[in-house]
Amino acid sequence: MFIPFFQTLREHAIPVSLREYLSFLEAMRADLITYDPEGFYYLARVAMVKDERNLDKFDVAFAKTFEGLDQISFEQMLEKVELPADWLASMAEKHLTEEEKAEIEALGGFDKLMETLKKRLEEQKGRHQGGSKWIGTAGTSPFGADGYNPEGVRIGQEKSRHQRATKVWDKREFRNFDDSVELGTRNIKVALKRLRKWARTGAHDELDLDGTIRATAEHGYLDVKIRPERRNAVKVLLFLDVGGSMDPHIKVVEELFSAAKSEFKHMEYFYFHNCLYEGVWKDNRRRWAEQTPTWEVLRTYGPDYKCIFVGDASMSPYEVVYPGGASEHWNEESGQTWLERCRNQWRSTLWINPVPEKHWSYTQSVTMIRDIFENQMVPMTLAGLEKGMKELTR
Repeated sequence: MFIPFFQTLREHAIPVSLREYLSFLEAMRADLITYDPEGFYYLARVAMVKDERNLDKFDVAFAKTFEGLDQISFEQMLEKVELPADWLASMAEKHLTEEEKAEIEALGGFDKLMETLKKRLEEQKGRHQGGSKWIGTAGTSPFGADGYNPEGVRIGQEKSRHQRATKVWDKREFRNFDDSVELGTRNIKVALKRLRKWARTGAHDELDLDGTIRATAEHGYLDVKIRPERRNAVKVLLFLDVGGSMDPHIKVVEELFSAAKSEFKHMEYFYFHNCLYEGVWKDNRRRWAEQTPTWEVLRTYGPDYKCIFVGDASMSPYEVVYPGGASEHWNEESGQTWLERCRNQWRSTLWINPVPEKHWSYTQSVTMIRDIFENQMVPMTLAGLEKGMKELTR
């Protein structure tokens, strides 16, 4: 019965394998999910989606295959507990005054609400309408449809009326992921995880299970082995463009910066404006008083670092190719000279541009910097970051 579902997933370009499909069937045979459409959705997604980029495609394929599943599953649930479906038929709607609504007491939290619902299902013997306790319609009970309660479970109602339901039985909303949208911190972390080089360093504080089993078998007694925790050993040097045309991109750059700090244990960062020149800084409030010479950065951080520039690359072409072309000071050497020095020092370099890629060709300086980086420029999207991380691992 699930073959059409499998075929629909493949039709929507979701790379689900036969092995994953069989694992899904095994979970269904084991009755891991029963009479729970939301649980069925998550089980299918866990079993057959291995990449966050495909979650939105999965939602579309799931909705196409199982349209109306939530209503069907609820009827099955009613049959299981011998609860006639017509109890929830919307026969009337009770209109309450604001004073009456204010008098209705909430049950006291989600756990208590679900516990009470279970008890009502066990106790109720008939259809109910207009009351305050049983599962029914047009009343003040926390359970049912077309009534009012400040904290209830909406069952069998087409759409919301008061926006007060704690749980909606017959409606699901799924979160979309897309590799062409602007990024949030979570999505950026997903992309940055592609840039990893695992190493075990530091104190021996993690159980080595395989080593313990092997040593125990060899010695004939329990021989516990421990090892250093595995950490991401990639070293990252981040240069961030600030001010001017970068102001509209502050939020997404902040998210990238936050995600990078949490993903990379060995990361150093510096700020620059428009193009790289003879000085960079750590604190924008003191960028004229406390600059770090770029030569010092070049000498301090070895070629094993991955060098990432983040900026819109949008400026006067003179700022890139001419001495004295910088917008705020007199630069003895051109920005291109300093960028090429970085390229020579750190062979793994990347420029991340928050401007949509379709607009790059309209700005001459973007094309110039892209040429300096030998096309190692990517847009700040999930697909762009993943492409960039892949290039840095070569």
